[in-house]
Amino acid sequence: MITELHFDAFIEASHLIGKMQLLHCSSGNLSWRVDNEVMISATGSWLPNIQKEKIAILDLESGRSLNNVRPSMEHLFHLGVMRQRKDVNVVLHFQSEYATTISCMKEKPSNFNIISEIPYHIGKNIAIVPYFVPGTPQLANAVVEALKDTNACLLSNHGQVVCGKDFESVMERAVFLEIACRIMVQSGMNYNVLSPTDVATLEQLGKK
Repeated sequence: MITELHFDAFIEASHLIGKMQLLHCSSGNLSWRVDNEVMISATGSWLPNIQKEKIAILDLESGRSLNNVRPSMEHLFHLGVMRQRKDVNVVLHFQSEYATTISCMKEKPSNFNIISEIPYHIGKNIAIVPYFVPGTPQLANAVVEALKDTNACLLSNHGQVVCGKDFESVMERAVFLEIACRIMVQSGMNYNVLSPTDVATLEQLGKK
């Protein structure tokens, strides 16, 4: 059962995400599974200053709003990822500057393992999702498929999605993805990547 403490935790996490400059104004959305219910930012809400009345509570299986608050237009992939992966309790869609720059490039990198934090905290693969109109079933299906075996994906010409067990792990993954993308852009796309052996070692250490 969702309590006032859950609302307080959701609001605190949302405001912190805003302070980290991972999104601006009404861009992005956040969700949190609490048993069989999902808290998610409402359509048109601003995570950096969100309050209780802008948080929808959805039934995980049916997607029905239990408090009559209209959820984010991207709620379909939030619910889909949680239904597919029992280890995921939090999903964050964000639009940080450098990761979004990468998502808009014609030729996107296939290897993001340029700092040890990527394979350690996220995993060796960052999925790339083709462009689909925001809020559509097509985008939701593509995101759910992309996050089947990884914890982060780039949405072409749109933004990023990361998932994890709690707010802390999701924010950590979002920040390190943005750092890696910033290095890529600022290097003029001329950078070294970690060796496959190092990547495999770091990924295994991160799973412990």
